[in-house]
Amino acid sequence: MKHPSSTAPTWHLLTGEYPPDAGGVSDHTRSIARALAKAGETVRVWAPGAEGVSVDQGVTVHRWPGLYTPPGLVRLTRELEATPGPRKLLLLYVPQAFGWKAMNVPFCAWFAARRHDTRELFLHEAVYPWSPNAPWRHQVLAGVTRVMLRTLAHGVDRAYISIPAWADHLPERLRARARWCPIPSPLPLDAPSEDVRAVREALGGGPCVAHFGTYGAAIAGPLEAVLVPLLQRDERRQALLLGRGSTAYREALSRGHPGLARRIHARDGLAPEAVAAHLRASELLVQPYPDGVSARRSSAMAGLGLGLPLVTNAGHLSEPLWREQRPVALADGPSPAALLALAEHLLENEEERRALGERAARVYREHFALEHTVAHLLRRAGDSA
Repeated sequence: MKHPSSTAPTWHLLTGEYPPDAGGVSDHTRSIARALAKAGETVRVWAPGAEGVSVDQGVTVHRWPGLYTPPGLVRLTRELEATPGPRKLLLLYVPQAFGWKAMNVPFCAWFAARRHDTRELFLHEAVYPWSPNAPWRHQVLAGVTRVMLRTLAHGVDRAYISIPAWADHLPERLRARARWCPIPSPLPLDAPSEDVRAVREALGGGPCVAHFGTYGAAIAGPLEAVLVPLLQRDERRQALLLGRGSTAYREALSRGHPGLARRIHARDGLAPEAVAAHLRASELLVQPYPDGVSARRSSAMAGLGLGLPLVTNAGHLSEPLWREQRPVALADGPSPAALLALAEHLLENEEERRALGERAARVYREHFALEHTVAHLLRRAGDSA
């Protein structure tokens, strides 16, 4: 382990959410913070929430309500200046995470003005998508988020991107050297066999098809169009819904398909270890995405990290790796018919499922694991890429 010296900078992670607040950015920020602390770095996290300072596995977490409002930024400036220097600010950025309806321009200006600190930017999401046919308020939001990103990028020393597509929105100075750092799995990469066995027994022992997510409108429809026929074709099959919103989604599915209700199971609010055990108990993970599977989808990373056979689809945000290395069963688009055909084929072919799961785990280790991101973050100025 590295021992910090008196000149080593303190990491200050600025985020819109941190556990116990739920969310992908929350999980990712904690993973990075803990990994940096484990590597011997001094780490502080600044996040909105109930007033207080706590310690999370060597990470000091500062919270207060309204952190990223103008009055909150006055306090943040004062408290940052009270910490020993040098300081390295790492902003975990999603436009909507900082309030003001995803248009917090004052916060972006504040970050850009911190010229006496080293500043680094991690883009979970870059901008709101623009369309000439969108309502005017969406076009305004698209424009403002582009201004915000340009403001943030001014003077930033390094930029990290969750998917390569975000580099297109960076200034030319940063674009060519932005480092791709995929979002790792938010779950443990294994589960005790006795826990997995207990889940299988509780589910009735039949082949289980799982989904892990938050059941937003863009995913709920295609998911239903895959799960319902799979259950109808074999009365032994079970559907397992995991993640926030899974209970409400199960209730909606059961109302629409009462004959399937007893074979649709929801587990909302589980700890990460329990989610991993439930996924391990499943034969297959089905993850439709309207913009395609990508390295920013932590729900997909959860399946890959556990070595699960995963059915998903390509889209305009999908990296070439998904087609080149095939760690998943990949449909060309979000068509439920294509996803259903892939899922049905894998359920009928155990050996193909096993091989796909092994390939998923290997590709995850080689490209997506957290240690790759931490190595990039710890690379000092002047080190080779």
